[in-house]
Amino acid sequence: MANPPHGGVLKDLVARDAPIRESLKAEASVLPEIILTERQLCDLELIINGGFSPLESFMNEADYKSVVDTLRLVDGNVFAMPITLDVSQEDIAAKGIAPGARLVLRDPRDDQALAIITIDDIYQPDKVKEAEQVFGADDPAHPAVAYLRNKVKDFYVGGKLQAIQPPTHFDYVALRYTPAELRAHFHKVAWRKVVAFQTRNPMHRAHRELTVLAARQRQANVLIHPVVGLTKPGDVDHYTRVRVYEAIMAKYPNGMGHLALLPLAMRMAGPREAVWHAIIRKNFGATHFIVGRDHAGPGKNSQGKDFYGPYDAQDLVTKFRDEIQIEMVPFQQMTYVPSMDEYQPVDEVPKGVQTLDISGTELRRRLKTGAPIPDWFSYDAVVKTLRESYPPRSKQGFVLFLTGLHNSGKDTIAKALQVTLNQQGGRSVSLLLGDGIRPDLDAPFSATPEQRSKDLERLAFVASELARAGAAVIAAPVAPKAASRDAIKSNVLHSAGAGGNFFTIHVATPLEQCEATDRKGVYAKARKGEYKGVAGIDEEYEVPEKADLTVDLTKESVPEIVTSIVLMLETTSLV
Repeated sequence: MANPPHGGVLKDLVARDAPIRESLKAEASVLPEIILTERQLCDLELIINGGFSPLESFMNEADYKSVVDTLRLVDGNVFAMPITLDVSQEDIAAKGIAPGARLVLRDPRDDQALAIITIDDIYQPDKVKEAEQVFGADDPAHPAVAYLRNKVKDFYVGGKLQAIQPPTHFDYVALRYTPAELRAHFHKVAWRKVVAFQTRNPMHRAHRELTVLAARQRQANVLIHPVVGLTKPGDVDHYTRVRVYEAIMAKYPNGMGHLALLPLAMRMAGPREAVWHAIIRKNFGATHFIVGRDHAGPGKNSQGKDFYGPYDAQDLVTKFRDEIQIEMVPFQQMTYVPSMDEYQPVDEVPKGVQTLDISGTELRRRLKTGAPIPDWFSYDAVVKTLRESYPPRSKQGFVLFLTGLHNSGKDTIAKALQVTLNQQGGRSVSLLLGDGIRPDLDAPFSATPEQRSKDLERLAFVASELARAGAAVIAAPVAPKAASRDAIKSNVLHSAGAGGNFFTIHVATPLEQCEATDRKGVYAKARKGEYKGVAGIDEEYEVPEKADLTVDLTKESVPEIVTSIVLMLETTSLV
């Protein structure tokens, strides 16, 4: 029998509101709309299908504050993650967002109406407190904190949801189960105990051995339940990962395992994330949940230390286990013992016996460089699948992002780079200059801040798509703000797949030189007040703190700079 849902009732809003679906759909056509973000879309899907039970909507202020402070909803149920719908002041004014207002929530991919929200309240969160309480620190090195700072709008709205339809998916449809559907499957195949395994990475032999061991120890079956929503920038794309999961399922004993996909937007919140994941798996019917070492940890903080302790997640799940009512299976790190040609829990290997391991970082390095991956680590079918998505380094795309003041020489360097890379051959080379994208993209004085931001978003999208296809992309906007540059880099790392190789090159030619050689008279007009938004004059240029390369035309010639950039690429085997 499947585990009862968290809170006792599966909040399947799609089923609940099915009788009034047509009337809701008709009403949606005349309501003001909110186009959801990718994260909001993931959250909405799991609200309306019951994955976030007992939650029935985006959180109002009372529930939000309670969850941030105490990991509980106002009704007392444990819930570890604030699930919020953020809007801007402009949205509030333009769409008439106020208590009692009804708005339609639309899918950003196809504009389909998914739900109607009736606003209960509008509130302004304390984002610093949210970062500190939920993620442990207000540190932009944490991907969720960076998202909170750069992408989340200033106000949250809570209210009641009525579901029109779930989002439509065209990929891996047969592997996408709602909580009700997965529960029905467990009932059909008579699975009484189910051990759920959470992952956002490809699986290898150690993962297979770990899950089989956990299942056998508890006389249970295994649910491989990977995340296919928003994950950490730089992660392997979900298309590749699902092909890996399908390949590895054949390695399980017949009838032991089942694969289902979870459209979750991860926050990488460590201990809180582990509690949240446990609640979600309980709602999908699992009776046991594997919690690993540094579960859902984002890596290093700004000081180079891990954000969370290795067992903080297990400790927090243990603290709430009686209320969550899903049994935690502590991650037993598996290590390969060559003398026995098998994997064993690391704490069961006798002292002095040789073991072998390959870290996730080392695996990614081997995939990117084409280095061999031994068969003791993974299966041939898995490696073949990964190799298909990770071409040789010399065939991977990359983005060279040149940023600097107007007339710093970045455009000249970019054009010279294009010629040099074309001469070398091996891949197409795309040049993204202001004049080539939009005549005034690189003239910040001729566009509003909002327009400039939109233009940079377009540049990021184009660069990501070209790099994904294996092109060398050279982009050279002014991009004076660190936040916009970080957003572009994040977009490329998240969206460009194997082409997510990003290099920031700061063209640090001093303002005096830029101004002295300015044949277009941009700086002169800016000083007279004729132009607005000129970096270095009436807008601050925020110097990149971690540029991969810094160059200066007052100290080096264009050919010398181009040679330095090419040498940088050669050290990474990209050319």
